[in-house]
Amino acid sequence: MEMYLRLASGVIHPILAEAEGGGFGLNFDILETNLINLSIVIAIVVYFGRGFLSKALGERRAAIEQAISEAESRKKTAAAALAEQQQKLAQAQQEAAKIRSDAEVAAKKSADEILAKAEQDIVRMRETAAADISSEQERIINELRQRVAAMALERASGELPNRLNDESQQRLVDRSIALLSEG
Repeated sequence: MEMYLRLASGVIHPILAEAEGGGFGLNFDILETNLINLSIVIAIVVYFGRGFLSKALGERRAAIEQAISEAESRKKTAAAALAEQQQKLAQAQQEAAKIRSDAEVAAKKSADEILAKAEQDIVRMRETAAADISSEQERIINELRQRVAAMALERASGELPNRLNDESQQRLVDRSIALLSEG
């Protein structure tokens, strides 16, 4: 920056000096204005800086191109991996749907089997209960018959001596014989 200030002061100072003197003008003294030094510095910078600058820019360009190609490669790899994972996800979803439908079918089948077995158990229990009731009824009826017969026999045995005399015994025997002869 200091160099530019010196150059500028070398070019502007003589102009200002003439302006102060009452006129306007340019200083055409090449040595006094440092134009030669300035042009030499610019030529050196351009000559030597061009190679350095083009080399630095070339390296930067190569690095950017390599980074772009690596990014594109990673993008393609990521896209392929994404497609593969999406395919696996679709397969997993299909398999999950199949497992769910198979489970629903198995659950319905099991429920139907359980209901059918329960219905069979109910029918069997009803039949068993009906058979138990019938056998219990027959047992009670037989028991009641035996009691009634025993009570009738007891009563008849108790009343028989009072009612049965010789004449009634004779009639009873005759009637029994008549009934046997008819039959």
